[in-house]
Amino acid sequence: MSALGRHVLAEFYGCPPECLNDPVQIEQEMVAAALAAGAEVKGTIFHQFSPQGVSGVVVISESHLAIHTWPEFGYAAVDIFTCGQTVDPWVSCDYLKQKFSAQNTTAREIKRGIFDVSLEHKTVVNY
Repeated sequence: MSALGRHVLAEFYGCPPECLNDPVQIEQEMVAAALAAGAEVKGTIFHQFSPQGVSGVVVISESHLAIHTWPEFGYAAVDIFTCGQTVDPWVSCDYLKQKFSAQNTTAREIKRGIFDVSLEHKTVVNY
């Protein structure tokens, strides 16, 4: 079987609130996480909520990284979706866990676009 991509869904707990409420810093860390995994960044959009919290997306050639934060709970929901075999979403996940100083993390990987047929015209993840 082949899959078009890998999607890591991560939850970061116990992060310092100041790490989760600065949209400029969060954008820089998300872009750096994409680059650390070897992704090609195409664009970003980040939004600061009132009174607190940030949502943002880094669009990469291989798909995307996204985040939504709740500084008041020290919590961030992060998803990293990569297509093909050249970018490892776990590299980005581990990078962000460290940069947001998460005390506890849960994460799981989901294969996306699973087919029983050949996907030779696409770069696929085989498992």
